[in-house]
Amino acid sequence: MRFSILASGSTGNSIYIENDSGAYLVDAGLTAKRIEAQLAKIGRSMKNVNAIFVTHEHSDHIKGVGVLARKHGVPIYANQKTWQAMDGLVGDISLEQRFQFDMETVHSFGSISIESFAVSHDSVDPMFYVFHEDDRKLAIITDTGYVSDRMKGIIKSADSFVFESNHDVGMLQMGRYPWSVKRRILSDVGHVSNEDAAIAMNDVIEQKETQIYLSHLSRDNNMKDLARMSVEQTLQTCGIIAGEFVHLHDTDAEEPTELITV
Repeated sequence: MRFSILASGSTGNSIYIENDSGAYLVDAGLTAKRIEAQLAKIGRSMKNVNAIFVTHEHSDHIKGVGVLARKHGVPIYANQKTWQAMDGLVGDISLEQRFQFDMETVHSFGSISIESFAVSHDSVDPMFYVFHEDDRKLAIITDTGYVSDRMKGIIKSADSFVFESNHDVGMLQMGRYPWSVKRRILSDVGHVSNEDAAIAMNDVIEQKETQIYLSHLSRDNNMKDLARMSVEQTLQTCGIIAGEFVHLHDTDAEEPTELITV
């Protein structure tokens, strides 16, 4: 199983996952043209993609869904409430391409099993996904105000994580955003801070080689170096030294990562 983070952040989110029998997108929050361009940079195309799995209806996660569905005939999966919220936002998608992926369920696609789980965000019914193949596990968790014990139990012991590290609390509090936006980001239905992300990581990392990709970093309230330093320091306080078996990486909002083997 391999994956590439095509885009991550408030300007758009999309992750490409493939194995020897199929390929998938989690979200398509860029324009269809941009998604196609990002795929081309890693030597892939929408012809490879067998399905798109939607996490929630915010525009930075669904911007390209409708056009990609109509242009390429790709199946779209989302839970019922998210489908209802997307109506009117993504244009017409044929019934033959609309599939329901209920919360807290597992669907199998060839040798990959995909598990959905609830997160806490200010959308109608947000959920993210864990991809399983054989004994390998990729967990994707962003757009959540906190990481509950239930979430931790589902994502625990993944080999690779795409983990939200959205903001530095001090930068956010001192920044230019109006207080109503700051309050929303800091709330239980907002986004996870660098420190809170690291505290959650401490509970889900096992003593094995683990790749962590810090994602959904705020352009205004975070910096790559600050996020990595904050996470490293918090993990070290918890007794985990990054570099021994935990390998931290940041993501670029503009360029896709190279294909990563889970």
